[in-house]
Amino acid sequence: MEILGTTLRVCVDDLETAIPFYERLAGGRAQRFERGGVQVAAIGCFLLMSGPPAELEVLRKVAATIAVKDVDDTHRVLTELGAHIVAGPIASPAGRNLIALHPDGSIYEYVDRNP
Repeated sequence: MEILGTTLRVCVDDLETAIPFYERLAGGRAQRFERGGVQVAAIGCFLLMSGPPAELEVLRKVAATIAVKDVDDTHRVLTELGAHIVAGPIASPAGRNLIALHPDGSIYEYVDRNP
């Protein structure tokens, strides 16, 4: 399993207000998409999310998004190490992903960024 980087997940009340700040901070333009009623903007190492409170409550439980070279390999390694795969692997706008509950109780999203 090869980790390529980490994205910090930030839930915001108003995506349109938050985007200019994070674009300036990260020095890049937002890439926007929607998933399950949640509006998302990826800017540098930040993933901004805004939407219904019930959806954000679930998203806040995921500590970070970790980019990996291969989600299938990551699935195998996490399972061998005793992690519980909560969801996935499935296709997402950012690549294939899975959600894993680590033995210590932490929850992470793993995503491969293969085209």
